[in-house]
Amino acid sequence: QVQLVESGGGLVQAGGSLRLSCAASGRAVSNYAMAWFRQAPGKEREFVAAISWSGRGTSYVDSVKGRFTISRDNAKNTVYLQMSSLKPEDTAVYYCAADGRGVVSSPWDTYDYWGQGTQVTVSS
Repeated sequence: QVQLVESGGGLVQAGGSLRLSCAASGRAVSNYAMAWFRQAPGKEREFVAAISWSGRGTSYVDSVKGRFTISRDNAKNTVYLQMSSLKPEDTAVYYCAADGRGVVSSPWDTYDYWGQGTQVTVSS
């Protein structure tokens, strides 16, 4: 029903910035909450950020507060993750997810649809 495709990952030096995009297709996601998760090698999938359907409610994991900003453009059916002051600890595969409830949440199993992931590597 909903397909999510992430883009914008790559290699960046510590302290640098990167913007991830998640484009949705199949149906409009304007009424969905959207989120970003990440998974580093050998680690559990981790919640990063989420945004409500309206864009007015957001949530972040403590480790990225003040550095990452989640936003959305419902007209473009796209959600973004602007990452700044990147650290090597941010290295992971980043996944986009959609939740039909429309409200922010952190549990991974709350989300109905997932993208394929995009690799972010931060070098020292």
